Amino acid sequence: QVQLVESGGGLVQTGGSLRLSCVGSGSILSINGMGWYRQAPGKQRETVATITSGGRTNYVDFVKGRFTISRDNAKNTVYLHMNRLKPEDTAVYYCNAEMKPSGYDEFFDYWGQGTQVTVSS
Repeated sequence: QVQLVESGGGLVQTGGSLRLSCVGSGSILSINGMGWYRQAPGKQRETVATITSGGRTNYVDFVKGRFTISRDNAKNTVYLHMNRLKPEDTAVYYCNAEMKPSGYDEFFDYWGQGTQVTVSS
């Protein structure tokens, strides 16, 4: 079964850093775009950063200069390096990827289970 598994969330003080990881597991033929999204309590899920299969990145304004998205295609993994964290970054962070499972000719949209990031003031 193809799935995304996240890790790396936790509690950190304002100004601290965390690195989130998300691994695609199962029989995967190919992965297109990957990205990180977040959802704070009472708010809608929002885009944080995305990265294409070729490595082109895009960031939402409120994380530019603080967060870095990267990927290791050989490991089916996407990372989110988060620096200078603020209390307003507190949310559940989800990874997303378009993946083609073995035996299929098309890509499907997959989501991770989410990992909690809490930034204390």
